[in-house]
Amino acid sequence: MSTSAEASSAGQCPVHHGYEPFDLKDPFPVYAVLREEDPVMYDERIDHWVVTRYDDIKAVFDDWETFSSENAQAPVRPHSAEAKRIMVEGGFTAYSGLSARVPPEHTRIRSVVAKAFTPRRYKALEPTIRQNVIDLTKRMMAGGDSGDLLTGVAYQLPTITILTLIGADLGMIDDYKRWSESRAAMTWGNLTDEEQIPHAHNLVEYWTECQRLVAEAHETNPDSLVGDLIRAQAEGDEITDHEIASVCYSLLFAGHETTTTLITNTFRMLLSYPEQWQAVLANPKAIPGAVDEVLRYSGSIVAWRRRALADAEVGGVAIPKGANLLLVMGSANRDPSKFDDPEVFDITRGNAREHLSFGFGIHYCLGNMLAKLQTRIAVEEVSALVPSLELVDGDAIEFAPNLSFRVPLSLPVRWSEEKSHA
Repeated sequence: MSTSAEASSAGQCPVHHGYEPFDLKDPFPVYAVLREEDPVMYDERIDHWVVTRYDDIKAVFDDWETFSSENAQAPVRPHSAEAKRIMVEGGFTAYSGLSARVPPEHTRIRSVVAKAFTPRRYKALEPTIRQNVIDLTKRMMAGGDSGDLLTGVAYQLPTITILTLIGADLGMIDDYKRWSESRAAMTWGNLTDEEQIPHAHNLVEYWTECQRLVAEAHETNPDSLVGDLIRAQAEGDEITDHEIASVCYSLLFAGHETTTTLITNTFRMLLSYPEQWQAVLANPKAIPGAVDEVLRYSGSIVAWRRRALADAEVGGVAIPKGANLLLVMGSANRDPSKFDDPEVFDITRGNAREHLSFGFGIHYCLGNMLAKLQTRIAVEEVSALVPSLELVDGDAIEFAPNLSFRVPLSLPVRWSEEKSHA
């Protein structure tokens, strides 16, 4: 078991087994080494215990009383003095909607939000989602016989969906994307003090808009998720305006950034394995299984954080009170103790849904059904319009440096115009 923390404290050279926390180009071979040789490894560079086995990660997620989510949204690199000044003077007081809150506060807020985040709203959105996929795909195809599926389809689709759900201005898509990129960079990135400054300004703008949305909803009583939360508040449910704004702050990020990545990765993986793309073309009923296999094999979020509230043990390793843990779901999802032939991408895999990409336990992702719905519809409509779709040099695709979010920066594709149905 890991002796990395002891080695570090004794002045010896720590052993990281090739693990680089922010390099997500292809982390899976190193994950395999960690699972085998050092499944609970202390990494002094990020001050986290890196946990890589399925059973250990699931157990930590499940034991919320010992392993708190309070650090889930804390910046990996501390904010600089100038970034803090910008945010304080700008009135930035945003807090996690749900993922970093703990019971009983988490239980109270989640119970209110869950009543608004319903299948009824998803069903109402489905025709619009489907038409948006068709429109975006045709627009991408109008440029010729090649394009970027990320920027052409995956970038805008979930943003339009979540803005519609929340009741935000669809004309602000680029603003929300800019703000969300700043949130990801400031929370899970590795920025210098100077690099943090423009992102700090963006977060102030983001939080100001979330508060404005709540204030406006009090006046207009909209048919939206924010409107539902305002009405729940008026009917006696215990949720404050600040908490509703914080839910917006989280959903307007998580509700589209991770879904953009899921859609992108689903096409990236299917097109990387042409026989599986052909299987989807032949049988669209295979698409839900394909989405779950992508979540297992190449999920949007590969790691999440917890903090030990007491001395504990994980995988036979002593974890001291106050220690931070990095739960590497991207590794757990390829653990051979749970998944047969885990390095094989197989859309017919029987237990793919047992992946941990949406977490586990009380913090299981509330928006999982909406993310999977949009991805399923995207594959249904794009495959019908462009069955000849091919990936262009998939090995050259780069991924943004980040501790938790494995985000492709492009998805270049091509197609045969005479074989398209647009």
